[in-house]
Amino acid sequence: MEPNDIHNKTLYCHGTKASLKPGDLIEPGYSSNYGQRKKAAYVYFTATMDAAIWGAELALGEEPGRIYIVEPTGPFEDDPNLTDKKFPGNPTKSYRTKDAIRVVGEVRDWQGHAPEVLQTMKDHLEKLKQLGIEAIED
Repeated sequence: MEPNDIHNKTLYCHGTKASLKPGDLIEPGYSSNYGQRKKAAYVYFTATMDAAIWGAELALGEEPGRIYIVEPTGPFEDDPNLTDKKFPGNPTKSYRTKDAIRVVGEVRDWQGHAPEVLQTMKDHLEKLKQLGIEAIED
C-alpha cells in the first residue's frame, strides 16, 4: 500500500517498532527512537511509504518494524531534518508536529530495503553520531 491522495485525503504513515492499535496516540515527550534517545519535542510522520519504511527499519529496539497509518490531531510542518537541510521542497513528504498523531490502521504488507542498503544507511548514521551530529529539534 502506497500512501497517496485518495479521494482528496492524503494518507500519512509512521514507521516504528512499537506495537500499537487503532485509536492509540503517538505523542511527543517520550524518548526518541534515534540518536541519544533525548526526549522528543515532536512526532514525525510521512506521506511516502519509503520514508515510513526507513522509520520502521531504523527505530531502536529488537521488535520487528511496523508501519501505521496515522492522522494528525493538530497543526504540523515540514520536517526540517529532511527538507531545507537535505532535500529542498520536501520530496520525502516528511512532517513533524507537537501534537499527537492517532493510529488509524497498520500497513501489514510492506517490503524493507535490501540488507546492503540498510547497512549503508546504518553506517552513515553511525558516522554522523561519531561526529556529534544529531537530528534538528528547533
